[in-house]
Amino acid sequence: MSDKPETAVLEAHEVGKEVSSPEGSLTILSDVSFGIGAGQSVAVVGPSGAGKSTLLALSAGLDLPTRGYVRLNGANLSNLDEDGRALVRADSVGFVFQSFHLVPSLNALENVMLPLELAGHGEARAVARSIVDEVGLGDRWSHYPAQLSGGEKQRVAIARAFAAEPAVLFADEPTGNLDTRTGENIMELMFDLNRSSSTTLILVTHDPALAGRCDRILELDAGRLVGDTGAPA
Repeated sequence: MSDKPETAVLEAHEVGKEVSSPEGSLTILSDVSFGIGAGQSVAVVGPSGAGKSTLLALSAGLDLPTRGYVRLNGANLSNLDEDGRALVRADSVGFVFQSFHLVPSLNALENVMLPLELAGHGEARAVARSIVDEVGLGDRWSHYPAQLSGGEKQRVAIARAFAAEPAVLFADEPTGNLDTRTGENIMELMFDLNRSSSTTLILVTHDPALAGRCDRILELDAGRLVGDTGAPA
């Protein structure tokens, strides 16, 4: 079984991560390798402390591995400096977190416009307004984060993440701060957007039902990749 699709948009090659601790060097990840194709939905699962969030950070170029490399949308992140990795993220990556990370002084529409404006998009307002409508907030676009419910805030965050049509969208426990029903609605929205775009969705979750809806499941345990369900043949 191959772990590297021909059209891999994200590739990890023998990735390892060690950090210093009072007790000495601590291994967070060890020899993790996989390739993820464009448009796939992939769940990253495992117990707390397995290395899921670290893998997400390395995959997005927010941190660098101690060993091995990550290639994101054709760029070897280890060959780039911090500014170079930031440019790759701006061009290729979207993020959705459980704590929303909205700018409180901007309304819903302005939050969605922000990455488009930073990228110099000439039709930022029109594109943002379209996707705000698509996520069901057409009548709430002028509201500020403090005036929105948790589910509405996450819809804004999802709209912002998808607005720039990223190659890869990383979602770290995106329903962690939401009640069950709202969380289900939010994930339905994310899967709908994943299906209707070419964006690859990589989702860290503790929810086995949610993971089961993805095309593929990567399972980590004690920093090692111990399962890869749905990998290409």
